[in-house]
Amino acid sequence: MLRAMREKELRLALVCYGGISLAVYMHGVTKEIWYATRASRAFHDEAPASAGAEGVYRRLLELLVTTRDLRLRILPDIISGASAGGINGVFLAQALASGQSLEPLTRLWLERADVEVLLDPDARPWSRFAKFWAQPLVWFLLKRPGNVVSRTVGSATTRKEVRLKLSHLIRARWFAPPFSGIGFSHLLAEALDAMGETGGNTAPLLPAGHPLDLLVTATDFNGHLEDLRLNSPPVVEESEHRLAIGFRRNCASGAGEDIAERAELVFAARSTASFPGAFPPLMLAEMDQLTHERNLAWHGREAFLKRVMPSRWKRGQLAEVALVDGAVLVNRPFAPAMAVLRDRPAQREVDRRFVYIDPSPARVEMHEHMARSVGFFSAIFGSLSSIPREQPIRDNLEALEAQSRERARLRMIVDTLRGEIDTAVERLFGYTFFFDQPNLKRLTAWRAKAQQAAAEQAGFAFHGYAQVKLAGVVTALAQVVEEAMIEAPPRGSVEAELWAHLATLGFDRLAQAKGGATAEAIAFFRAHDLGFRVRRLKLLARRLTQDWDDAEGISPAEREAARDMVYRAQALYQAKQTAAGLGDDFAEVAAGALARPAAILAEIAGRRDLTSIDLAVDAMIVEGLGAMSKPLRRRFLYAYLGFPFYDVATLPLLQGEGMGEFDPVKVDRISPEDAASIRSGGTLACLKGIEFFHFGAFFARAYRENDYLWGRLHGAERTVDLIASTAEPPLPPGVIRAFKRDAFLAILEEERTRLTAEPGLVDGVIAEVQAMFAGG
Repeated sequence: MLRAMREKELRLALVCYGGISLAVYMHGVTKEIWYATRASRAFHDEAPASAGAEGVYRRLLELLVTTRDLRLRILPDIISGASAGGINGVFLAQALASGQSLEPLTRLWLERADVEVLLDPDARPWSRFAKFWAQPLVWFLLKRPGNVVSRTVGSATTRKEVRLKLSHLIRARWFAPPFSGIGFSHLLAEALDAMGETGGNTAPLLPAGHPLDLLVTATDFNGHLEDLRLNSPPVVEESEHRLAIGFRRNCASGAGEDIAERAELVFAARSTASFPGAFPPLMLAEMDQLTHERNLAWHGREAFLKRVMPSRWKRGQLAEVALVDGAVLVNRPFAPAMAVLRDRPAQREVDRRFVYIDPSPARVEMHEHMARSVGFFSAIFGSLSSIPREQPIRDNLEALEAQSRERARLRMIVDTLRGEIDTAVERLFGYTFFFDQPNLKRLTAWRAKAQQAAAEQAGFAFHGYAQVKLAGVVTALAQVVEEAMIEAPPRGSVEAELWAHLATLGFDRLAQAKGGATAEAIAFFRAHDLGFRVRRLKLLARRLTQDWDDAEGISPAEREAARDMVYRAQALYQAKQTAAGLGDDFAEVAAGALARPAAILAEIAGRRDLTSIDLAVDAMIVEGLGAMSKPLRRRFLYAYLGFPFYDVATLPLLQGEGMGEFDPVKVDRISPEDAASIRSGGTLACLKGIEFFHFGAFFARAYRENDYLWGRLHGAERTVDLIASTAEPPLPPGVIRAFKRDAFLAILEEERTRLTAEPGLVDGVIAEVQAMFAGG
């Protein structure tokens, strides 16, 4: 049998937690994801293979081709981070969009993320006798359980360094943050500039046109006012402290581009990591000082501030904003990543993963808290800091699980309907003379006939279906308009205006008495119902991917060719789903949406021109049908023409969300607890940065080198797991184990000359690897 090459994208939504100095560990993890993405791009571009860990990932991708007929591409296209995770997210997204190297960030963490560098010059103890009475605090911290430096560090030099720097920090100024805000901003800007010098003409790591979302959280310390609409009184104001800073870049073709202006990236990284008490809050005056001192252009300053802080902008309160660490309120930013999953293009099969990086799972330190009762100060400090920051992600995961269960239920419903709907399609077209010889004119006519038949045969059920369908279309249109508007309108106002306009056209009734939709409803859905078209093609993609695997007389090669055609057709529609697909000047048109709802609907319809896309898709399908065998052609036509029957039956069940995605979103974690191939014991056995309330890595380069190395090693182990998990059937455990060993040894050789602060670190881990993998 002819073997077909299956195309799949492993799409990663990375959620990077806060962790203060454990940022160094997280950088090691994200660097491996960056290397794997580089290997994936080079593999698909048929570029020469690289050495080191990147070369190991390339060999694993090649193995999937030769043993599983699977051509996999790795696409980390959603990055969501808070605090230390936010900084790493900013730099990873910049590397993905621009094609630049992450090496400058490695240098920043290892060389500059140090107490002596971060201390504000005005905060340093002016002599060795300054605050000599604070020395007992230093001794207490050094001897506190979990912070026993003599136990965790082998080198006497490193022990002395930690004690000296801790002493400097404790004896620095009190009642004001000891670390420099503007100094931190300069460090971030320097690293971004250094990355820019590595870019050259390198292409981005994601395909041209693919959206990349970067989201970081910050906390508006003073709070900003938001309007709440009630019954009585109609509007009240509430103070909101959460702040989301988001960027989206459709990746360029050719040379990569910055994901945003560098001043905006510094703003995002500096604000999300302004740990309360350690760094001063970020204020706009500091950013203006930075851009002045570095002669850094910020062309989009006003538009950026209006977009991320619309309430303050409207009230003229930007100068008073004080932004502190995003992890104060949102340390585990799943929700922002979940919110941007809508309308992402798909040109082939997608395996969507949410991957969260947690360097220190909460249970690691639980035993210490359980060992003592809750006292006066521990209750206060816990309620103000650790409890809000460390809440579990159960709510987010339960939401994803519920969504997956709902998709499984819908799959069962659709499978049950298949036979009945095939019979209905056969009654419509069974005696059509040219059914096995479709051309463009015939297919377009058949599609319209099937849609009308589904509406008429639905009877009273069509009324509910049409209203649910209309509600989904109006909501989607309002979202596109609001996305394009420079000045955010009152929440829900665009949708309300669209509904008011449609009411004047008689859209309270969409069905005719004799059955089927009214002429006005047909015209509206023909111009605006993008969701129906995408759902139809996604059903075909699922049929081709899963349901027709073993169908008699259908070869894998022709099934793969048909699936490729369906994804290409789907991409034509999805390119028009967001405001970005409606033209660069659409923002100017959207500004008048509230005053002219009829005009904005006409403008969107003209810019999308869905009827022309329909004809283009029909032409692609006709061409594809000509290359299919009769068994596949029949199945394909039955599913394509029968989709309106499926949609009428299932759309109301899901309150308008449709049947586009059947497969669950999978969730994976990367933490020291999950990567035990080299050393067991998890976080406590591997990381130094957990000391001193997670500030430990700021006190010694040896600590930072240790955590960075383990970040790379754990990142490599879990990255191999992620890639291997896409294979069907699974790769043998021995093969996966061998790739992990090769990745470990490649990383250790790459880092041997750089990680020298603690003598024997690299050689010691190499010995552990060789011992663990002895004999295969």
